[in-house]
Formats: sequence, structure tokens, C-alpha cells
Amino acid sequence: MSEQNAIQWPQGAFSLDMKERIANAKVLAVGAGGIGCELLKTLVLSGFKIVETIDLDTIEVSNLNRQFLFRKHHVGQSKASVAAAAVKQFRPDVSITAHQANVKESKYDIDFFKQFDLVLNGLDNLDARRHVNRMCLAAKVPLVESGTAGYLGQVSVHVEGQTECFDCQSKPVPKSYAVCTIRTSPDKPIHCVVWAKDLLFPLLFGPSDGENDLDPDGALIRGAKESAEGFARKVFTHVFDAKIREVLETAEKEVWEGRTPPRPISLEFLKLDSNAGVEIGNQNASSGSACATLGLTNQNEVWTVEQSAAVFIEAARQILENRSAEVGSLTFDKDDDLAVEFVSAAANLRSMCYHIPPQSLFDTKGMAGNIIHAIATTNAIISGLIVIEALKLLAGAGDASTCRASFLRQDLSNRKFIIPTMLEPPNPGCAVCGTARLQVRVNTKQTTLEEFLKKVLRNHLGMIEPCFSYTRATDYVSWLYEEGEGLEAEEIKENAAHLPKLLAELPAGGMVNNTVLDIQDQRQHLKLQMVITHQETWDEEVHPHKFVVEGEVPVVATAEEAGEDGGEGAAAAAAVQGGVGRKGGPLSLENADGTFNIVESEDEGPAVKPAQSKRKHVAGENGIDSDGGDGDAKRAKVATAAKGDDDDDDVIILE
Repeated sequence: MSEQNAIQWPQGAFSLDMKERIANAKVLAVGAGGIGCELLKTLVLSGFKIVETIDLDTIEVSNLNRQFLFRKHHVGQSKASVAAAAVKQFRPDVSITAHQANVKESKYDIDFFKQFDLVLNGLDNLDARRHVNRMCLAAKVPLVESGTAGYLGQVSVHVEGQTECFDCQSKPVPKSYAVCTIRTSPDKPIHCVVWAKDLLFPLLFGPSDGENDLDPDGALIRGAKESAEGFARKVFTHVFDAKIREVLETAEKEVWEGRTPPRPISLEFLKLDSNAGVEIGNQNASSGSACATLGLTNQNEVWTVEQSAAVFIEAARQILENRSAEVGSLTFDKDDDLAVEFVSAAANLRSMCYHIPPQSLFDTKGMAGNIIHAIATTNAIISGLIVIEALKLLAGAGDASTCRASFLRQDLSNRKFIIPTMLEPPNPGCAVCGTARLQVRVNTKQTTLEEFLKKVLRNHLGMIEPCFSYTRATDYVSWLYEEGEGLEAEEIKENAAHLPKLLAELPAGGMVNNTVLDIQDQRQHLKLQMVITHQETWDEEVHPHKFVVEGEVPVVATAEEAGEDGGEGAAAAAAVQGGVGRKGGPLSLENADGTFNIVESEDEGPAVKPAQSKRKHVAGENGIDSDGGDGDAKRAKVATAAKGDDDDDDVIILE
């Protein structure tokens, strides 16, 4: 459609031309979960007749309370297929195609995206969102992005050349805690939850892991004739009594200055079997729940030390006795009652050792699963806003001038729950849609090429098949690293041989201080430059990943350059507001070896004023500029949460 075919909005929203345009539009809905179910329903009831949806996930029991296209008998089936069949019953004349697949698969390439008039996102993770954003930019297809978290939600529109893309603004960085804090000096409930979930649970029930040194002496190995309950009691005594005493005996006195030393918990003094409601080993119980066996039915109640100990032992006993075939391969699942109960009890007991307030089962489950508990009506509201923006794009024949970014709030702001804001223009410093040059600080003498590719290019920047080259300045000798299809076997073998090498030891002088990389990803049609800066030492508490990605904020035009009248020149200058980190610096970090990324909700914060000079710009805590800045009253920011398990657990800042 050309701009000459634009239909005036909102006057022409119900015209015959608009009805025909809706019916003929081909739409891709990415994600068929919490938002996706509501979106598909709203699309077909709004007159859209050609829809495709893609989702890799299958239906779980925990989805049923808010994803209303699914029923109990659908558990285990494809979300995309079941959702498509359900909305087909609403409108039998609709053509809807379901794909149970990962949208990042190579077959969903640029040509696949080009066939659609609109792409509507209801995705569950940052990596996939970035990929779809890049595909839409390359295919020149408008994208409507969304996310919800509890009562909060947002919708934004991204059109190539007209608005900022999804990557134009940095995303919140998940809070990371160093392993040493988790193991030796917890001071928050989340520290204890991570210890129980990611260290103790896999040690007892999961695959053997050489990196888990919680039990270097093998004290937690079950004997051949040892009973399940006896082993559970041995584990309890080891981790909550003996190990705590060991910490007290070996730690320097200065360690406990300003804080209370931990206290061991002894099973001898708890006398569990004499406490009403916490009788362990009820062989008649077959519920698959330690809490049900012990009569602890209130998930919002905070357990006593006796109750926590009883749940710990009973949950371990049931796993070892009733699910012995799974022991050795179990991984934590928030829908596994016994796993959640064990982790909750273990976290509470460790909290009590370190004088940290214990948490209820409900709250612990939320922390362990990185869950912001979803609300179905929030998903419905956001899906409605997605469709409204989709209609505006169709009416404008691709012109996004009438579109808005909308934020759903929990509290009233100017007597409104939904706050619309103008869309931002493209960011000239964006690494994806602009002309950015990124800077990476890394120890080139300790980081291997394999680590650089995984942590920086794939996890951090979201690339799929990164290729790069650099040239040694002294003699112009170049080296090229390539991935993807079309490589000869010898080339693949040669590239693989370089993976274990340190960056500084690569060919052509290596990747050393001030090396400039020309990077591209053919799968995503992405090109950028990156300057390597060698940094010898790191504070692992501040930078546990041992690298930092920075962008440079371009110069804002002077008054003379902008024009005395402050007209079009001033507007153009104002558009050049920032680099990759203009609203918060580095792009968000993914999980890296030796750290745990923990999702925590954040309070509202002010938008940041555009920079007035060229400066390095690095995010402070919670992704808000460390150099401050007062708020822009016309901009709204919602509270944020990084990826949980569901599509409606994730809100990304779109200021």
C-alpha cells in the first residue's frame, strides 16, 4: 500500500475501505501465550482474516488460569496449534496458520517476514524480541511490540525509517549476584532462594556438575542402604548445622563486624515428630506434595523453623522414594510442587541461619521462577491496544504518524490508567538501525574467542551467526572469522581451531587494545563496528561478566547548526539525542558463567534528558543513568521486569 491510499484516522476507522483493508491484511502474531491468546481472539473478532502465529512452547497446567483458549485436556499440546483451532471456532471464515517452532530458525528468514503486512509481538524473552525486530527492519515490515507484568503493560510501534527500533534504547539489566555472595555471605531472601534452587537442589537431585562445589568432600552422597528420610536428615545437619559451624570457626572476626554472625540449626532441638501438623513420613500421603502431607495448606503463610525443617525433610523423602527414577536428572520447575516446596524450605532455613526474614511459599515460588504473577485482564487490555495500533498502521498505509506508544499503569496518572506518548524517531547511534560504533572493554589476555562469541556477540548483542574481520594497522594484514552456510569444510575446521585461543593470540596481531572489528550477521542483516579496549583487572562484584559494552552519544547540533529560528534544523538536532546507551547505556546482560541473574521489579523513574555533549554513557543501577537527570513530564516510564517464564511476565522499558 502506498501513502496515497491512506485512510483518515479515526474518521475512516469504520469505512468500507478500512473493512476491506483489514480483511485482506496478512498478519503474523509471534507468541501464543498470555498476550498471544488474547491477541489472536481480538484479531479475528476485529475482522482480520489472514493470520499466522508461531510459538515453540507447549501448554502447561500453570497457563490455564489466564490463557483462556486452552483447557485441561490441551496440556502438553502446541500452544500455537491449539490457539489457532480455538479462534477458528469464533470465526470459521478466518484463515489461520500455526507454526510450532522457534522464530529464530533459519527458515523464518527475511523472505518469510516480507510476506506480511504487519508483525505483532507477544514474546517471552528479550533475545527473541531483538531477533524479530531485526527481521522486521530488514524486511521493512511494521512491528507492534508489547509486554505485561502484573498490572503493568506497554505497547510500542516500530517502523523502519520512521520510528526508533526495539534496540534503539537499552534494556534493563537483570540483577546479578556473584557466586561468592550466594555461598558465603547472603543478606537478602533472594540470595537464599538462588542458593537453594541453583546449588543445593541440583546437587541432590540433578545431573552431576563439576562446577557445583557445595559438597567437595562428598558428604552428601547417599549410602546404598541409607533410607530416604535418613539421607534427608543427614543433608539437613550438614548444610544448616555443620557447615554453618564451619563458617563461624574459619571466618575472620572482621567478617562479622557490622552484622550478626550466622547461627546453626540443629535437628536435635527441633523435635519435629512431636509438633502438631508437621509429622514426617506419612506413608498414606500420595498427593506429590510435602505441604499436603504435613497439612500446611496456606501458601501465603510464612513457616516456622520447625515447619520449614519438616517440609525440607518430607519433600526430599518423597522425591527420593516416589521419583527415584528421576533423581540424577531433575531440574527445577516452578510447576513441580515438590521442587518448589524443597527450595522454599531450604531457602527459609538458610535465611534463618543468616537472620534474613523467611518468605512464604507463594513469594518464594515467585522469586525462584522469576515470576511476576500475571493478570488476565492486563493481557486483554494490551492485546486491544496492539490491535488499535495495527489498525492505525493499515489505515495509514504504513505511515506511523498517528501511532502511539501506550503504557498501562497500576495507579492513576492525570486521571488515566493508559498513558499514550509520541513515538521517538530512529536513534542515529543505534547498533541495529543506525550507524553505531560500540566499544567493548574486556581482558584480551584472559578471554578466549569462544567466550567472546558466546557472551558478547550472541548473548549480549543477540546475534545468531556473527562474522567479523579486523586489520593490523602496522602492515594491513587482515583476519576474518565466519559462521553460517556456504563455508567449506576446511574453513569450518580452521575457524573451530581458533575458538580456544585468547583474543590477544588470534591471527594478524590478535584482538588487542584499540582493535576495530567490522561485524555483521547475515541472518539478521546487521552490521556494526566495535572497538576493543583491553582492561586488565575487574571488580567481579560490579562486573561479574568481566566485560562492558558501551556506546558513544553523538554530538547534538549547536544553535547555529540547528538554525536561529529553532525550526526544522532544531528538530533534526533534537532527533540526534543519543547513542546506544542514550537512555541507560549498555544493552542488557544475559546469564554468564559464575553468576546468577535475578529478576527484580523496579519502581518508576524519570526519563532522562538528552545529552548536550559527546560523552561516554554507561548505565547505572536498574538501567537508569548513573549521572542522573531530571524528568521529562511528557514521558512515561513503567516499572520493569526482565524475562520470567511466560510472555506476560516481561516488560521492557520503552521511555
